[in-house]
Amino acid sequence: MNYPAYFLTVYDTVRYAREHGILCQGRGSAANSTICYCLGITSVDPTKFDLLFERFISAARNEPPDIDVDFEHERREEVIQYIYQKYGRDRAGIVATVTQVHAKGAIRDVGKAMGLSVDAVDRLSKSIHDYDEQLSTDALPNESFEDGQDTHLKKVLELTAQYIGFPRQLGQHTGGFVITRGQLTELCPILNARMEDRTNIEWNKDDIDVLGFLKIDILALGMLSAIRKAFDLAKLNYGLDLTLANIPQDDPAIYEMCSHADTIGVFQIESRAQQSMLPRLRPKVFYDLVIEVAIVRPGPIQGDMVHPYLRRRNGLENVEYPSKELKDILYRTLGVPLFQEQAMKIAIVAGGFTPAEADELRRSMATFKAQGMVSAFKEKLVQGMINNGYTEEYALRVFRQLEGFGSYGFPESHAVSFALLVYISAWIKWYYPDVFLCALLNSQPMGFYGPAQLIGCAKDHGVTVRPPDINLSEWDNTMEEQVGKFRAVRLGFRQIEGVRQDDMLLLIAGRTRPYASVRALQEAGLAPITLEKLADADAFMSIGLDRRAAMWQVAALNKTQYQKTPKGKAPTNEGRALTLFEDYDETVSLPQMTAAEHVVQDYATMSLSLKGHPVGFVRDNLRALGVRTAAEHRTLRNGQYIKVAGLVLVRQRPGTASGVCFITLEDETGTFNLVVWASLFEEYRKQILGARLLMVEGHLQIEGEVIHVVVQRCHNLNPLLSLLTPPDEDAAPAENMKPFPGGRNFK
Repeated sequence: MNYPAYFLTVYDTVRYAREHGILCQGRGSAANSTICYCLGITSVDPTKFDLLFERFISAARNEPPDIDVDFEHERREEVIQYIYQKYGRDRAGIVATVTQVHAKGAIRDVGKAMGLSVDAVDRLSKSIHDYDEQLSTDALPNESFEDGQDTHLKKVLELTAQYIGFPRQLGQHTGGFVITRGQLTELCPILNARMEDRTNIEWNKDDIDVLGFLKIDILALGMLSAIRKAFDLAKLNYGLDLTLANIPQDDPAIYEMCSHADTIGVFQIESRAQQSMLPRLRPKVFYDLVIEVAIVRPGPIQGDMVHPYLRRRNGLENVEYPSKELKDILYRTLGVPLFQEQAMKIAIVAGGFTPAEADELRRSMATFKAQGMVSAFKEKLVQGMINNGYTEEYALRVFRQLEGFGSYGFPESHAVSFALLVYISAWIKWYYPDVFLCALLNSQPMGFYGPAQLIGCAKDHGVTVRPPDINLSEWDNTMEEQVGKFRAVRLGFRQIEGVRQDDMLLLIAGRTRPYASVRALQEAGLAPITLEKLADADAFMSIGLDRRAAMWQVAALNKTQYQKTPKGKAPTNEGRALTLFEDYDETVSLPQMTAAEHVVQDYATMSLSLKGHPVGFVRDNLRALGVRTAAEHRTLRNGQYIKVAGLVLVRQRPGTASGVCFITLEDETGTFNLVVWASLFEEYRKQILGARLLMVEGHLQIEGEVIHVVVQRCHNLNPLLSLLTPPDEDAAPAENMKPFPGGRNFK
């Protein structure tokens, strides 16, 4: 193994990033390497956590190591271009990926080829959701198909199912670089990428693995961008000089916050599943965060490791170790193997594997079922453990656990690297929620929740949030004077949908003194359409104009028409521009918009509102249906029958959940989580996927601080949302729902 040049190449990339103020951190198996730690590529000392070097590199594998480095997602391109400039595009190229056909594209291709109408194809495509890619005919009002008579449509769906997964085109790897001593073209074909100043090779990751090419991964991580912006804001507003290395460690207040699942916006532990796990695990030290990052994964769940670990942690089950050797390996995880390194160590210590054989076991776990290798590994591990004094029952149980998580289990080194960012983001959230909110909003899109939920959480922490304004906002969200314990956050123009950054920079450049009128903005060079978007977002309040008054003035100022001359008649007033509002009067009294109308318009322009929550305006209607609020359901007893309703934030159907769908709803008092069993999901699929405002009936499931509603019935209450605005006879029902989020779908 002769890899000094490889390590130094990665080091040089990290050095460039840090010299230019770009946050970065190595992760994955590279954190098992002391050399990577000494070079500053990773932030984890492998000797502190007794990490296994063979997980990173093995002489028996006879293949190069794989070092992954995360960079700020907004500045990664600077690092990529540095590599191209240093080595040349003739010697450096990004690895290709083979893009496969997904369900949405498949139905469009097949439907078009089979002669389906554009409307039918569009309806079918929209019925597919990212987390399951299942086609649903509920979107087609076709009775003959429901009766099984539409054979043509059946054939379309059959062909679509066969077509899904076919190779479609070459794409770019997320950041895998191949760098060569000579010309790339001497080794493989290359092509120019669609992105400017990028070169790709035409082979994918599997190809170069087989050929033994060295590869470095230049990856992007949104949380690093958010943390760097948070550091900048903390220095600007609080005089703090924060780094990844100097955040105070092991602060009990941080672990207490996490124990109550107050983690919206926190890296890696903000999802519904993580928030359900945190009150059960109740982290108290840094290594608990390492376990939290790793345990809510398909591997530990499939390997039946989660519940045994929690029972032992909470004193409900004795912690037993069959031998001192296994205790040394498993004591941190209470006798339950949660990490790939532990699987390898067990194979070495208890099963008699060599380190290289243990690594082969780890690498085979993802594929041995398909390749028929399971018997050989099972026999070797079980027999080796029996020969070393372990019972056959225990040996088989260990093998089932290792088989369960395989490649889906986190490397401990990866979990440690991520846990560091978990702690840092949680620390910023707890002590400086104003900084945290501002940094997250300026780093969007990223994370599990949208800006509306991030703002709601910050307000719960005591942060004042103010709307965008023509005289007070910048493009980014900014921090203003202190209000109470924290500084107020002013929403930036970037939160307004449809406005261009160049236009807003023009507005800011012309703001040598506060704007006093709509005309002043026009004179600064802003186009009528831009003024309309600003008015629609209620951004003129500093000059005393609400959105309706501002829209009135924008229309009067900018919309003109020219008088047409009838054919055969002499022209009159030739060339005179007539305004649509010739008798426009600034003192006219316009009808006031209701609070509900303002909230709807806020959602239409920013996908959030600081003035209220849509569900609050239909609360009387919901109470008439017996619906409880999110705040109320926390005071009820386990097993109680309940009705709840809210805007759909998240739908999630993990592959490990046997078809169960987890849904998060939000009302004006908070959020609540739903559990929908697979059979019920199919029964109410149309309501679940189509509702913006969803009402469910079911029973409360309460376990400590973790509360779910186990759903029995679902109802689409979208029509209630249409009550928030005056009826529009010309608008289709779906148009009235557009301002409200349809929910994010995750696998």
